[in-house]
Amino acid sequence: MTPITEVEGRRLPLSNLEKVIHPATGTTKGEILHYYATVAPCLLPHLRGRPLSFLRYPDGPDGQLFFTKNPPPGTPSWVKTVSVPRSEEKDARQVLVEDLPSLMWAANLVVEFHTPQWTADAPALADRLVLDLDPGPPATVVECCRVALRLRERLAADGLEAYAKTSGSKGLHLYVPLEPAPSERVQAYAKQLAVETEAELPSLVVHRMTKALRPGKVFVDHSQNNAAKTTAAPYTLRARREPAASAPVTWEEVEACEDPGLLAFGLTDMGPRIQDHGDLLAPLLDPDRAGRLP
Repeated sequence: MTPITEVEGRRLPLSNLEKVIHPATGTTKGEILHYYATVAPCLLPHLRGRPLSFLRYPDGPDGQLFFTKNPPPGTPSWVKTVSVPRSEEKDARQVLVEDLPSLMWAANLVVEFHTPQWTADAPALADRLVLDLDPGPPATVVECCRVALRLRERLAADGLEAYAKTSGSKGLHLYVPLEPAPSERVQAYAKQLAVETEAELPSLVVHRMTKALRPGKVFVDHSQNNAAKTTAAPYTLRARREPAASAPVTWEEVEACEDPGLLAFGLTDMGPRIQDHGDLLAPLLDPDRAGRLP
């Protein structure tokens, strides 16, 4: 029988808690649920109001992976959804995870959490800019850190403050809190930054996705500012061999990174990091920290 757990007054059937999701570490579904309950105070503010997309991996990273924007079958009536019309589906809806019961319901599906750069009450009006720094082997997160530091300086010259997190995969994400601006303008500015940085650091940076251009370089992906695209949320676990987390990091950690292992954080690292640092991305949620798009 599936055990029923009560979370803030909501009854949740949490299934297969002993199932191993990450064989490399023996991490079970129950441990994943405990992780999300632990990081919820920091994670939930970054999810609230943003229509979610899920990358589901119920049988682990070696099983079937599938990306979904629509509410999964069996979504409880108390889980909030919001209308997000798409060109191919005018009446489409997506899930909002606004509280701990909704978070635990979603985590029970075994998902990565992905968010757009805008909120449901202001579609395609971005309140943050994101740059995804993706290394092409043999480049690693070490090279991403070099690029991130240069982009931080460039953004500061325009009066914008950047914050960093690991992608939970190979690279880094840079976020900038913005006074709301049309997504197409934000994407155009992000592309301009990527092109400028490639011109300045041609041996290290590429702004185009073409795979033949990427070995040994850092791809500065500006496209995730497109209103239709999403980025892995802060603190989400990733569908990797080990339960890697998308972890906010300090600029001191970025500056000191000389080995990829220094910026590799997993499920068991995040509780202590939150105790030590709190939410390093909290400034993204503060309207007073938002900069104006040039």
